[in-house]
Amino acid sequence: MTQLLRELLRRQRENNEPFLIGPEGPVTFGQVMDAASTANDGTDSIPAGDVVAQIGDFDPRSIATMLRLLDRGAILMPLTEGSAADHEYFFESGRAQWLLHNGALEARAPDRDPRSSELIRELRDRKHPGVIFFSSGTTGRPKAILHDFEQFIAKFETPRPALRTLNFLLFDHAGGINTLLHTLFNRGTVIVPAERTPEIVADEIREHCVELLPSTPTFLRMMLLAGVFDSAPFPSLKVITYGTERMDQQTLDRLCETLPEVDFRQTYGLSELGVFQVRSRARNSLWMQIGGKGIETRIIDGVLHIRSANRMLGYLNAPSPFVDGWYDTGDLVEEKDGYVKVVGRAKEVINVGGLKVLPGEIERVALLHPGVLRAKARGVPNPITGEHIEVTCEPREGAVLDRRSLMTHFRSHLQKQLCPHRIVVGTVPVSHRYKQQ
Repeated sequence: MTQLLRELLRRQRENNEPFLIGPEGPVTFGQVMDAASTANDGTDSIPAGDVVAQIGDFDPRSIATMLRLLDRGAILMPLTEGSAADHEYFFESGRAQWLLHNGALEARAPDRDPRSSELIRELRDRKHPGVIFFSSGTTGRPKAILHDFEQFIAKFETPRPALRTLNFLLFDHAGGINTLLHTLFNRGTVIVPAERTPEIVADEIREHCVELLPSTPTFLRMMLLAGVFDSAPFPSLKVITYGTERMDQQTLDRLCETLPEVDFRQTYGLSELGVFQVRSRARNSLWMQIGGKGIETRIIDGVLHIRSANRMLGYLNAPSPFVDGWYDTGDLVEEKDGYVKVVGRAKEVINVGGLKVLPGEIERVALLHPGVLRAKARGVPNPITGEHIEVTCEPREGAVLDRRSLMTHFRSHLQKQLCPHRIVVGTVPVSHRYKQQ
């Protein structure tokens, strides 16, 4: 185990303040680890370097087991119940040898030689624990992302302020693990909601005096729609961070107006590279500066590239994406006065007869319609123009949408050549991570 993690466990055991507040009440870190030490789940027999898929959440048993596995030098694959449909794919592409679920250990392929992967062999030779995350899979099948855990936690060596944090992002998300570790290393308190619904999250914020809410733009829109910010004050809430997908200016403006005392901060990170230090130009601005120790950025043809010292070792099921250490994020950005703003994804640009259209601009206009809850624009093959624009609009509860009025709405806000050719009234899927798909 890394010396940094060992020191964390020692310091946290001396902390008698609640570390975790969940549905079963508050517990100290010592209570979490003591309860886990008596568990007879078979994890003590797992050799260092083996890949263990752990299905869990931010509950005491899952957290303690995760730390025990990393202590043993295992390679952890954190998963959740919400991604069950993809688990077999994850086990195979991530080379899982063991499955830990509800306290029961199952041998998936204990005799599988992890050295069949050059990256895993490299990690075993270092005698370091590892962690495997999976990309969201919005373009193609999810990629298995392998990190050296020692490098992954290096950024936590520098102490930072710890706020009472509601851990909204999930156990299988790099951002969720990052939030947990940041709070652990800085002796903060993690609040885990009983459910991730707008009403319950709002109740947890008030009841447990939450100061920091990390979330997604999709979930923040859900909270606005549910009216939870209007129903009661949130005197403890200091900061709301948002990331994992692009925020629209209209939603950010509504949030800033509804919660005038709260600081809104954009986050930016990639499972391949980790979470970066980000400084927003203002609480109501989508312009940001990306930096931090060991971070370099550049823009090529409007696309952001990043080089990070704490990057992943590589993909277990895909070729390396790095060129001289640089990673093409695929994010189209604008640059101004040292700040950048994400405006879309390069792979999602729609080409209509040579005219380049950003789906985000079509979606932004759709959300201006009072009856639209969510919108998703995409390019559809067209034999004449190459592609045409199709947009799916999901109605708000109780709203009735018809294609003719929606087309009138688009034509009143967009140039003719930017208007969608086809409008679908239907459901826009949201993943278990509360990210629009």
